[in-house]
Amino acid sequence: MVDDEPTLAELLSMALRYEGWDVKSAGDGQTAVRTARDFRPDAVVLDMMLPDIDGLEVLRRLRGESPEVPVLFLTAKDSVEDRITGLTAGGDDYVTKPFSLEEVVARLRGLMRRMGHSPMRTESLLVVGDLSLDEDSHEVRRGSDLVTLTATEFELLRYLMRNPRRVLSKSQILDRVWNYDFGGQANVVELYISYLRKKIDAGRAPMIHTMRGAGYVLKPAD
Repeated sequence: MVDDEPTLAELLSMALRYEGWDVKSAGDGQTAVRTARDFRPDAVVLDMMLPDIDGLEVLRRLRGESPEVPVLFLTAKDSVEDRITGLTAGGDDYVTKPFSLEEVVARLRGLMRRMGHSPMRTESLLVVGDLSLDEDSHEVRRGSDLVTLTATEFELLRYLMRNPRRVLSKSQILDRVWNYDFGGQANVVELYISYLRKKIDAGRAPMIHTMRGAGYVLKPAD
């Protein structure tokens, strides 16, 4: 992920990690080339305008070492000429700012499929202990029992299940589940955790645990 706007780079990196990718970021072209040499990425999101060398030069250097790596250009330029320049230089796709996180993720997945790469998570089923969640059908089961969740409860549980045994802070959960802009009301997290516990843990060995002062963690029942 190469962009000289730190907030945007972090936002995109978080979204891509949430989708299951391992992400490295760089704020300038020279750092991007060095990082790619060590990291060997399966795909690159590359801003056209960088503070040292431009995205086209970064692309040229990247392709010198990894000729097949797919590159998604990210830029504020939206003229036909700029689009053609990026694609004829070897870029595989082009997203113009402002954009949605979902669009970038979708474009990257498309590039990976075309290049024959498999995303890290090809299955739609998440499983932690005896808890399963199907991301396509939105069906959730604890053991053999079907669990009915609201849309927000489902999104919260999905985030917990994508990060099993990892303590997630209230602010992390707010950022991810409430789309970064809920307003920081941490008590909504406590409320929805309590809703989930009633549906997931009621009458069973608990899977959702509170780590005092740190956040929440989901792990297989003992």
